[in-house]
Amino acid sequence: MLPKAVNHWGKYLDDIDIRSLYKGVASPYRQEIELQHVLHQANYVTLRIRIREIKRFTIFDIDETTARTLGQVMLDWADAQKSAANAGQAPQGELK
Repeated sequence: MLPKAVNHWGKYLDDIDIRSLYKGVASPYRQEIELQHVLHQANYVTLRIRIREIKRFTIFDIDETTARTLGQVMLDWADAQKSAANAGQAPQGELK
């Protein structure tokens, strides 16, 4: 088990176990991305998404339902980009 994390005010966070699931660098802007399995003291788990851009960190703790939804949206998007590229078309997203 890892030691308790401390926030910038010196207070303990409620994480009791953090396991890295993935670390990588996203193109084209070189953001460092890490996915972590986090077990909290209250006996629930979240998927933590940590994105580092130079000195700035963005951190999301999400539940299983949100992770599943985001994961499917990302897979659908990647499949659409691949299909468009294979058909010789410019990749497109949904216009809002």
